[in-house]
Amino acid sequence: MSLIPSFFGSSRSNIFDPFSLEIWDPFKDFPISSEPQFARETSALVNTRVDWKETPEAHVFKADLPGLNKEEVKVEVEDDRMLQISGERKVEKEEKKDTWHRVERSSGKFLRRFRLPENAKMDQIKASMENGVLTVTVPKVEVKKPDVKSIEISG
Repeated sequence: MSLIPSFFGSSRSNIFDPFSLEIWDPFKDFPISSEPQFARETSALVNTRVDWKETPEAHVFKADLPGLNKEEVKVEVEDDRMLQISGERKVEKEEKKDTWHRVERSSGKFLRRFRLPENAKMDQIKASMENGVLTVTVPKVEVKKPDVKSIEISG
């Protein structure tokens, strides 16, 4: 227990107490919510990481989606060559008797969109999910190399 009186709320914690486990929130009285629910919903949107690499045969997208199964994720392609990866990580149900000490796992909806290049085969896109990693493979149109014919020089 702190010997310094509390000016910012409860007498059990104080921002000047080096042993306090609570963090002072300077925005708690602002109209914008700093509730954990709000933070969790926005963090899922921001934290969906996607890698995009191009190989000679395909464009490969890999998204880290830990804790989700394939039924909770949608992969769609729109007519204008837009690849869309979306889904929702559900909030764990809270019970009145539970006491949460820390909430770091994100939840909420996420959506990522990528414009595919002209060389993408739109009708052959494949997606798979393994160990929380979504892999979307977009094959590329084979670029036909021009036939080069040697011409013999006479004379």
